[in-house]
Amino acid sequence: MPENNTPASHVLDRVLVLEMVRVTEAAAIAASNLIGRGDEKAADHAAVEAMRKAFDGLYIDGTVVIGEGERDEAPMLFIGEKVGGAPGKGPKIDIALDPLEGTTITAKAGPNSLAVLAAAEEGGLLNAPDVYMDKIAVGPGYPDGIIDLNKTPTQNVEAVAAAKGVKPSDINVCVLDRPRHEALIAELRSLGCGVVLIGDGDVAGVIAVTDEDTTIDLYMGSGGAPEGVLAAAALRCVGGQFNGRLLFRNDDERARAHKWGITDLDKVYKLEDLAKGDCIFAATGVTSGSLLDGVKRRKGGVMTTESVVMRASSGTVRWIKGEHRI
Repeated sequence: MPENNTPASHVLDRVLVLEMVRVTEAAAIAASNLIGRGDEKAADHAAVEAMRKAFDGLYIDGTVVIGEGERDEAPMLFIGEKVGGAPGKGPKIDIALDPLEGTTITAKAGPNSLAVLAAAEEGGLLNAPDVYMDKIAVGPGYPDGIIDLNKTPTQNVEAVAAAKGVKPSDINVCVLDRPRHEALIAELRSLGCGVVLIGDGDVAGVIAVTDEDTTIDLYMGSGGAPEGVLAAAALRCVGGQFNGRLLFRNDDERARAHKWGITDLDKVYKLEDLAKGDCIFAATGVTSGSLLDGVKRRKGGVMTTESVVMRASSGTVRWIKGEHRI
């Protein structure tokens, strides 16, 4: 059995990639029972309980660094909670998770809801407070530094267009459909950009920039900081660039950031600031979307799932279709 003195560079060798997929599959299947039922809290609760139970079957000494909230906000999978079936014995793993990314989507049976997690060696994931983050992401194949949060949306679009050899009007940008993004959307459309608006699920939105089939070149706008870390973990595995800056609305949120060791409140975080070293990203579709098919019920009590799992050290991406006899 692995011991606590396992060299850090080999820690994730002890965690089978497929085991992480089983965790997201369990959460997705549980949440799927509540698709279209209009109850966000019930769907999220089902996913959380299923994910927590699935973690108990893994031989890891895991710590949730991004979860459902702090201990007083979440009864389970809270930040700092220990997970895994080998506390004090198994390899020390940091876990970032969102058992149901897109609770509203699930309640309304919309597209792109996911069960998501990232795992890294201890200290590999930023302990991001549950605040908003201004984000910009681009896929692989561009010069380093092609995007910069300190530049305007127009400047970023023009830089990517020039590197791609097209006009700014040929660039498609994914943005969360929120009132706070009205000025951003107007600026992008003034350039002639195609703006792909999504109702929720910005982890899938960021990952979309890595897949040419989506035709999305950039992701821009603000969303949850925890989701930013999860998306960064995925980009670490498959390539791409990401910038994020935490946004604080009040002193309580600033105090929360200090609690988690964040002192530079204006810092622009790049990919490896958010997810460094070796890491694994896994996601299973709850409802069908641009990234994954959702959970489907077949005849004879069979449920099917589609998942993706990625690993940074090898650069591998595996698409996994599962059949589950419930």
